[in-house]
Amino acid sequence: MRIGIDLGGTKIEAIALDESGVELQRKRVATPQGDYHAILTTIAQLITDIESVTQQHGTIGIGTPGALSPVTGLMRNSNSVCLNGMPVKKDLEDLLQRPLRMANDANCFALSEATDGAAKGAAVVFGVIVGTGTGAGVVVNRQVLTGPNAIAGEWGHNPLPWPQDNERPGPDCYCGKQGCIETFLAGPSVERDYQLATGEKIRASEIVTRAEKNETHAEQCLQRYEDRMARSLAHIINVLDPDVIVLGGGMSNVQRLYSNVPAIWGKYVFSDIVLTKLLPPEFGDSSGVRGAAWL
Repeated sequence: MRIGIDLGGTKIEAIALDESGVELQRKRVATPQGDYHAILTTIAQLITDIESVTQQHGTIGIGTPGALSPVTGLMRNSNSVCLNGMPVKKDLEDLLQRPLRMANDANCFALSEATDGAAKGAAVVFGVIVGTGTGAGVVVNRQVLTGPNAIAGEWGHNPLPWPQDNERPGPDCYCGKQGCIETFLAGPSVERDYQLATGEKIRASEIVTRAEKNETHAEQCLQRYEDRMARSLAHIINVLDPDVIVLGGGMSNVQRLYSNVPAIWGKYVFSDIVLTKLLPPEFGDSSGVRGAAWL
């Protein structure tokens, strides 16, 4: 049995899978806010509860909103800020008295979709999360590619490729730079783009609805978004040449992306043909916790 934990800012979810990926048990609880030790004990209790119900002992994988520094072993870049600077993996292993594996949530998403999801059977998979932020993970032959700096797949903090004059220098990013891909492709960025054009602030889902009703500004906003995504993914194809790119996060629900973006990216990819597939996720919001289990 494989147990996966998805450690989020508002909820902690646990799942148990058998060797074929069949779900045996699932449980979700609220994340203790700002309390590091309470988060650890909550995770330990979830694992105890799952093993008690299933009457099985499982391996453990944990997906986190951030990554462990390869230098210090401490958590960094987590939006649950009480985790930053803490030895999360070591403390959990000490608490549970057994080894575990840990990866960031984007890597877990990519691993889930590459193992038994939309990209099952593909050799090289790039799993993208486009939601409140923009992250990604790389999976090669069903193994997460982490890299010596533990930043493989940090696609959102590269600059937007082939920027147009009105895209330079680009919006400020929380990382301290300007014009990062994240500042153009994350859900709030779509909302900002529409607001700049119209003066009206609405949710990204409403922009999509208005485009379906042929509202000019909404349609133009999504066309700009599709071209920016095509440019950004063309860079990945030029460097990594993945078999499949899977989209996750809130923007992955925009169905037109799966036809429109591949129709555009060919003019940016350094090849006379692009066989890479762009696919929606098989498991959606559950991919993070499933990927943690597959670690």
